[in-house]
Amino acid sequence: MFNLEWYRIFLHTARSGNFTKAAQQLHVTQPSVSYAIKQMEETLGLKLFHRLSKGVEMTEEGRALLQYVEQSFALLDAAEKHVLDLKQLTEGEIRIGASDSLIKHLLLPQLNLFHGEYPNIRIRLTHGKTPDITQRLKDGLIDCAIVHMPIHDPQVTVQKLAMLEDCFVVGEVYRGIAGARLSANELAELPLLLHTPGSSTREFIEQWFAVKGLSIKPDIELGSVDLLVEFAKQGYGAAFTSRSFVEQDLLDGKLFELRIEDMPPPRSIGLAVRRDMQLSIATERFVRLLQAMTER
Repeated sequence: MFNLEWYRIFLHTARSGNFTKAAQQLHVTQPSVSYAIKQMEETLGLKLFHRLSKGVEMTEEGRALLQYVEQSFALLDAAEKHVLDLKQLTEGEIRIGASDSLIKHLLLPQLNLFHGEYPNIRIRLTHGKTPDITQRLKDGLIDCAIVHMPIHDPQVTVQKLAMLEDCFVVGEVYRGIAGARLSANELAELPLLLHTPGSSTREFIEQWFAVKGLSIKPDIELGSVDLLVEFAKQGYGAAFTSRSFVEQDLLDGKLFELRIEDMPPPRSIGLAVRRDMQLSIATERFVRLLQAMTER
């Protein structure tokens, strides 16, 4: 049976043309080199070297074998370098999933920190609704995800990262009611700008209205927070979004927050990983960066 050390001895012998020199390079004895070559030749059933008085010379069969052995060891060297680069975070990739709004307002600042420290790590982002992102995580298409909590799935582990307070915002057209305290019934009478059905944010606000005995029918449904906010600025109605996403617009007077009786409670944002998945070194380092958010 062949072993890797035979090929290594064969390679050094072929390059040095001498059993003794090969032994010195490999830090083994000359008889060990001679014996290994003999074992290879007997196993293959052919001669690899001509034995000469001052060394050895490859046979035609030996030269043919050498081409493959050199390529094989070059590949092994490249593979070893690659895994060392992965270990040292000079190569690799992370695959992350999140909604557009969470990517922009929560994930991007952390990605900027990570990219600044490890510029050679490839970052692959997948966007979508929390249920879709969770499924991609379970399917092994992404390594980690930033999601709206709660998620009840035995395949997924979720750690809370942050709390988001939601609000209803309007543009200049509805500025007159921004100072008044509105009940859920009065809010439901306004044109509502909400996320598309199936998103965790949409389900959250629908449940809040349902608890108050109200069924809502939004005027505009969009998958983008930025678009919802833009339509609110243009006077189309009240958009439901996280306050931190529109903080600057509120400060600049481009949007106005409605005062709602018994507003929905804050929502938790979590970091999700698959329970049975071993994270890559790069992903594990990024996860630790996100986890540090909870310690601040």
